[in-house]
Amino acid sequence: MLQVKHLLEGKGSAIVATTSDAPVIDAIRAMAEHHVGALLVMRGDTLEGIVSERDYARKVVLKGRSSSDTPVREIMTAQVVTVSPDDTIDHCMRVCTDRRIRHLPVVAGTKVIGVLSIGDLVAAVISEQSERIEQLQRYIAG
Repeated sequence: MLQVKHLLEGKGSAIVATTSDAPVIDAIRAMAEHHVGALLVMRGDTLEGIVSERDYARKVVLKGRSSSDTPVREIMTAQVVTVSPDDTIDHCMRVCTDRRIRHLPVVAGTKVIGVLSIGDLVAAVISEQSERIEQLQRYIAG
């Protein structure tokens, strides 16, 4: 069964982050520049939260707040759901579905070592299923 660590080996462990004091507009620019839907909110090596496009839409745009004057800490999710490198992709999919989230920081001990998106997970499941189908076809034909 495919584990998070295997997925990170192929994807890489690049982390795009911001600080809780940064203006929301800077976080949104960073998301656009890096083509991601969420940023980790870090203080040094410590994970303080996560901020997503959804947070921006619901907590800034819909409330008529200023992107330039609102700090990330006021819209971020502080209780971050994380996974470990040893968790399975199936477990991660269940967590995303049950918690209605799209991004999972991967934490080993106390250190953030990567981030998985729902897109990463879906791609991994599709790839794994394609391999199984191919194996079964070869078995049946052989």
